[in-house]
Amino acid sequence: MHLVKPYRIVKIYVCNTLRTTVCIPAAVCTIENKGISDCICKVKKGGFSKVGEVQIKPFKRVLVANRGEIAIRVYRALNELGITTVGIYSKEDRYALFRSKADESYQLKENKGPVDAYLDIKGIIEIAKKANVDAIHPGYGFLSENPDFVEACAKAGIVFIGPSEDIMNAMGDKISSKQMAIKAGVPIIPGVDHALKTEEEVMKVAEMVGYPVMLKASNGGGGRGMRIVNSAEDMPKEYREACNESKKAFGDDQIFIEKYIRGPKHIEVQVLADNYGNVVHLYDRDCSVQRRHQKVVEYAPAFSIPESTRQIIFDSAIKLCKQVGYRNAGTLEFLVDQEGNPYFIEMNPRVQVEHTVSEMVTGIDIVASQILIAEGYPLNSPEINIPSQDAVKCQGFSIQTRVTTEDPSNNFLPDTGKITVYRSGSGNGIRLDGGNAYAGAEILPYYDSLLVKVITHDRTFDGAIRKSLRALKELRIRGVKTNVPFLINVINHETFRAGQCYTTFIEETPSLFQLQRSQDRATKIIEFLGDRIVNTTGGDKPFYENREIPQFDEEKTVYGARDEFLKLGARDFTQKILNDKKLYVTDTTMRDAQQSLMATRMRTKDLAGAARATNAFMQNAYSVECWGGATFDTAYRFLKESPWKRLEILRERMPNTMLQMLLRASNAVGYSNYPDNVVKNFIDVSSKAGIDIFRIFDSLNWVENMKMPIEEALKTGKIVEGTLCYTGDVTNPNEKKYTLDYYVKKAKELEALGIHTFCIKDMAGLLKPYAAKELIGALKSELKIPVHLHTHDSTGNGVATVLMAAEAGVDIVDLAIESMSTLTSQPSMNSVVAALQGTDRDTGLDLDELSELGRYYGRVRKVYKQFESGMNAPNVDIYKYEIPGGQYSNLLAQVESMGMKNQFEEIKELYRQANELLGNVTKVTPTSKVVGDMAIFMLKNGLNKDNIFELGQDLSFPASVVDYFKGMIGQPEGGFNPELQKIILKGEKPITVRPGTLLPDVDFDAVKAMLKDKYDLSDFSDYQLDLKAVSYALYPKVYEDYCEHFQAYNDVTRLESHVYFYGLRRGEETTLKIGEGKDLLIKFMEMSAPDEEGKRVLSFEINGSVREVTVQDKKLEVKSDKKLKADKSNPAHVGSTIPGTVSQVFVKEGEEVKQNQPLLVLEAMKLETTVVAKQDGVIDKIYVAAGDRVNTGDLLLSFQK
Repeated sequence: MHLVKPYRIVKIYVCNTLRTTVCIPAAVCTIENKGISDCICKVKKGGFSKVGEVQIKPFKRVLVANRGEIAIRVYRALNELGITTVGIYSKEDRYALFRSKADESYQLKENKGPVDAYLDIKGIIEIAKKANVDAIHPGYGFLSENPDFVEACAKAGIVFIGPSEDIMNAMGDKISSKQMAIKAGVPIIPGVDHALKTEEEVMKVAEMVGYPVMLKASNGGGGRGMRIVNSAEDMPKEYREACNESKKAFGDDQIFIEKYIRGPKHIEVQVLADNYGNVVHLYDRDCSVQRRHQKVVEYAPAFSIPESTRQIIFDSAIKLCKQVGYRNAGTLEFLVDQEGNPYFIEMNPRVQVEHTVSEMVTGIDIVASQILIAEGYPLNSPEINIPSQDAVKCQGFSIQTRVTTEDPSNNFLPDTGKITVYRSGSGNGIRLDGGNAYAGAEILPYYDSLLVKVITHDRTFDGAIRKSLRALKELRIRGVKTNVPFLINVINHETFRAGQCYTTFIEETPSLFQLQRSQDRATKIIEFLGDRIVNTTGGDKPFYENREIPQFDEEKTVYGARDEFLKLGARDFTQKILNDKKLYVTDTTMRDAQQSLMATRMRTKDLAGAARATNAFMQNAYSVECWGGATFDTAYRFLKESPWKRLEILRERMPNTMLQMLLRASNAVGYSNYPDNVVKNFIDVSSKAGIDIFRIFDSLNWVENMKMPIEEALKTGKIVEGTLCYTGDVTNPNEKKYTLDYYVKKAKELEALGIHTFCIKDMAGLLKPYAAKELIGALKSELKIPVHLHTHDSTGNGVATVLMAAEAGVDIVDLAIESMSTLTSQPSMNSVVAALQGTDRDTGLDLDELSELGRYYGRVRKVYKQFESGMNAPNVDIYKYEIPGGQYSNLLAQVESMGMKNQFEEIKELYRQANELLGNVTKVTPTSKVVGDMAIFMLKNGLNKDNIFELGQDLSFPASVVDYFKGMIGQPEGGFNPELQKIILKGEKPITVRPGTLLPDVDFDAVKAMLKDKYDLSDFSDYQLDLKAVSYALYPKVYEDYCEHFQAYNDVTRLESHVYFYGLRRGEETTLKIGEGKDLLIKFMEMSAPDEEGKRVLSFEINGSVREVTVQDKKLEVKSDKKLKADKSNPAHVGSTIPGTVSQVFVKEGEEVKQNQPLLVLEAMKLETTVVAKQDGVIDKIYVAAGDRVNTGDLLLSFQK
């Protein structure tokens, strides 16, 4: 039955037959109840007894004096009742979602602050009058408990949807409500029953009650203005902050004090009371999960406290409401101590944030009931339909989790910014009450941090927990930090599941803060792509084809060299090779070929693309060189990928293939000597990670430097190849240093160390064909182990050199796949294989298979063109300059970056001169780097081999050159030039022993502890931590940069290489696999013009949803002023820990302050944070003033040093 709206006077009758109350419009009851279709038959049977009359005032227009989630909640209830909604909003909220949800919205006064605007009673009433509203709903917070606002509404002839001014004064104020509770005989906590005016009075009362005590804002709620104070020393600061918070949040700074009960449960009772003395409770809620006295998770009913205690709480709530004549919705709050004793603490004469769980278990719409009660309907009217307490049934369990923009890992500091992604988790048994959360929403620092309330309902508490977990895990919020991982931990905790949480549960349960971090992979990837688009191509990207993986017979059984090695062991396997006629091949495409051609920039994704086919096609080869050398640091430094992950992938995809690495002796894979324990550790973990062959060399051919790494590598059981670097010309009769005797003598020294194979490493392609025949012949006649040749094709003689070496009996040669060969790379594998087919030195490799790999690499190589040296034809000048192939492309890139590309020919000549000055060294990393650095230094300073002894006296030489002359790389054959050594070292004493013996061991346990403290490594095994520690020991800065890049952009290794290097064109789409069955479809849409700070907004589509990222255009000169940032490593700097507003500054420049003295106050999300001095000192400069907005990290003030 429905009331007829135009009628204001209603008579209440009781049906004598059914004993239920029926409301009848007065105009109808004059005609013997005709027209009441729902009850006409019952009326005739039993009739009605008249009870009394009530006043009904239907609302046509209602203003909601609030914002955000609660404003929308009230709008929806009003809409369902057919009432026009009127909203208000501050200037800062002009783009907020709630504004557009109202039928009409009006801006509050612009001259008011973001919070003060909503506390402006006069301004709100003016808007209400102009909008001709019948009533105002206050929501919660702001003016909802302010009796002055109730009075102002009454004077304006507007109904306040809530209790009257008298009731508000009696129960809305915590002090007066305690006084009323005492009169009603309801148990309360020991304390005072009046507001405290001064700090002195507060101190006195606290001493009387006994610490710890609780300070509370008299008109407060939501934890604002509340402080636990444990000692008199803390009281002044806490009292001041409580007063300030209360004043700002509620317009009133009255504070009262009571005894603090440790570890209680916080229980609430929801009540509804009409204007005629009828009161019912809607059962209880457990709100014990709190932080800073702000509720975090609530549930109904409070099933875990004793039933007798619950009944006392219900009875107390009803008794107290009836005594004061309470009306409308309200909440009575109790603490229950560990013995089950309840204590009334306050009443909130308004709707609560957590009212939702009571609605879910009772089925009663509390907000709609508020409105109907304010219109004059009694509880037992058909509209409200609560004829008695017995009619209120509690069914099932409901949980509410408050999702906020707070960072649990950073002391719950509120975050601000733009929400770039918002996807909610809904479905059966889930309700979402939101107000600020949507894609594109700007989260401001002025208001409550609540984004959305996730409410679940189920027949069982466990069922409600499962639904909550599912909803929270489905939730996707990007752009701002949230507390979602923390909420998941809370409701997953066994204490919560048992219903045993208490008010300090969060503070006393540190395991809740072991958070599962959101990877936010999609956002991080488009931020990375945005940076590439803006700062690499400017959006003008060439067209590239995606990779086509080489085809091979996947069903064919592969038995490769590794299978034979695992069967025979290192010594027997290599001796078998010594006795074979076949010429064995090492494929260098995956390491030295790409290092020499394109500065080691080939990504793991492209190498892995060829890996399975390589494993099949190279089963008759010796090995694949795929790791070590420059690949290690360039993977971290330029490609932002892990070299260990590369090795893991290649090992898995090439199970039958010998994987070979290049080890720079005591330099490991670095450019300087390392402590012995670093090198030993690196060799050990490399072996375990999948390396089969260690090629070990020293850049100066100093055998002393190779002994320790050879010994360590032999311990692994893997193949160890001792290596000498080739330079000079053994066929030149004028060669006095690098002769046949030199190489044979040193090769025998290495053989005596127990190596399995010996290698000549011709890095610059200096080994001429006939020299190769002579050198290899000499070595073969003296050594009893296989001989391996590595050369480059920079002069065009590479294939001839290999064939002559084959004639001389070389056992193994390094070659590269055709499309990755020649010039600065190795000779063409395809050419050598074709040349030897049908001979007794036939390699056993298939040309068609090699061509398939060649086509793959040929397509891939186009992406890396920007990194190539520009050497398009053989160059016999190499014999003159002796620049290694790998260094040629690196040196050119280095010269280009310095703006000296047009002087490259001059650089090459100076390279030759620098080599002469350094003593004609073998040029391979790191000595080649020393020669290159010296050459560039000579060019920039106008030096040559003739004037350096005069002009170099007062110059500071490059660090690599200083280290060389100091002996930190090793001892060169023939020693150092003493005159030049003196000029460069400038009095510093050189060393004559192996550098590693002088270096202290690295503490790997300390390194791992530091990395775990600095980065989130919780998901990694001990073995993976060992790898990370070794990486850090080798390249600390490079590894940290890699970690920070990973944190900023996540894993970028699965991007196609052309996308990784150049981003996307407008309209181009790429697919990124982020997990099994998880693909991101990413399309670049548009890029904006730069703003005044040089930032551009880029739009992408991800799986069809539009997302935006902001990227700094580093090519632009930005002239706008920016706030200074605090240097975290500078103890004299005090930076902002949160984004917010400076509300107070307590100190002046030049003032002397003591440790822990308050300096200033920051306000964010209506919570105040006092910044205190961390040391004694004198204030040097203050960079902010009250009212300034600051971001995290902004410099607030500095101390004198």
